[in-house]
Amino acid sequence: MNTVKLTLSVEPEIVREAKKSAAAWHTSVSALFARLLRAMTASSEINLDSSPVTRRATGLVTLPSDMEDSELLADALGSKYGVGK
Repeated sequence: MNTVKLTLSVEPEIVREAKKSAAAWHTSVSALFARLLRAMTASSEINLDSSPVTRRATGLVTLPSDMEDSELLADALGSKYGVGK
């Protein structure tokens, strides 16, 4: 892979957080930054396959295909707070 060195100026707290995030993802700050930019500029859906939470949650819930997201949310909130339609 061909790479180019890039120098960024950010607050020290951002650098600390970037290093912690990279360590948590078992990668480098450079790789984390590249992944973020690719995700932000992707014309198709963002790839969240590498998220541990996403991997564990995949397949736990099956939603009806004939309902809009807003309808599903309204039904869930109505059930939770006892509000009828």
